[in-house]
Amino acid sequence: MTQPGAPVSESRNSLTGAPSVPLIELNGLTVRFGDRDILRGLTASLRGRAIGLLGPNGAGKSTLINTLLGFYKPVGGSAKVFGQDIGTNLRNIRSLVGYMPENDAFISKMNAVSFVRMMGELSGLPSRVALERAHEALFYVGLAEARYRQLGTYSLGMKQLAKLAQAIVHGPKLLILDEPTNGLDPSARQRMVRMVREIRDSREMRIVLCSHLLRDVEDTCDEVLILKQGQIAHYSDLDEERRSNKRFVELEIYGANGDFTAAIEKLGCECAVAANRMKMVLADGIETRDIFRIAAEQQVRIRRLNFRRDTLEDIFLKAMES
Repeated sequence: MTQPGAPVSESRNSLTGAPSVPLIELNGLTVRFGDRDILRGLTASLRGRAIGLLGPNGAGKSTLINTLLGFYKPVGGSAKVFGQDIGTNLRNIRSLVGYMPENDAFISKMNAVSFVRMMGELSGLPSRVALERAHEALFYVGLAEARYRQLGTYSLGMKQLAKLAQAIVHGPKLLILDEPTNGLDPSARQRMVRMVREIRDSREMRIVLCSHLLRDVEDTCDEVLILKQGQIAHYSDLDEERRSNKRFVELEIYGANGDFTAAIEKLGCECAVAANRMKMVLADGIETRDIFRIAAEQQVRIRRLNFRRDTLEDIFLKAMES
């Protein structure tokens, strides 16, 4: 299903097919409230189709979003969106962005069609076009039958869908989603995540998703930027992580000694041993059957083996601990 609004052409690298201009460029970006630096020297170049923005409360996620939208002015450094500086091209940047805020900002007695149409007009669409797009957007998010109801009568899940509709009504190039699944029940959350993936895969819009739910980010994003105390704690290209296929194995073993660990490490595996537990990263070409073979040779009993890959939760916790 296509999203409402005509897609805007995007320059691409002819060799790789990847976008040639970074979605977001940060160069020493610093934002200060009073005498406190909320963002401290952020430097990054983000090119993904969908970028996850993570961090604990107070890390600076919302401040970064509001700075990119021009609501806060940097006291140092710079930021660009699609190669355009937020200090000199803010009006044009805003025309390219659709924003779904975390907090509700509805006129409760206005129906959904009128509200989404108004937001389309504020984004620069002619009135007639804005009305057409409002119907299309509400159909897309699944509010077709409720589009003439007053927004004040909507459930929490319906309000989230209405916020998504107003964010995409003008066909932006960049869609910023702040806690899009906040407060949703499991089925509504799955539906929202599915729509975010559809938007991402359509390649008509690129996405910045800010969420406290790591699973939402892992399910939808190909890049992750983790903030901590106003600084970049970690950047991860999730596509690259998946392609590298790091394989983590957790063992519960008995009767092992240094010879067993040394034999595993000779295979090129990275090992960490604590009591009767061993964690390892399997080297390329090494399979679990090789571990069992060495265990049999060393007369080591393997009571339990868990085969897993590094998750976004692992990446996030390591970033918080560093």
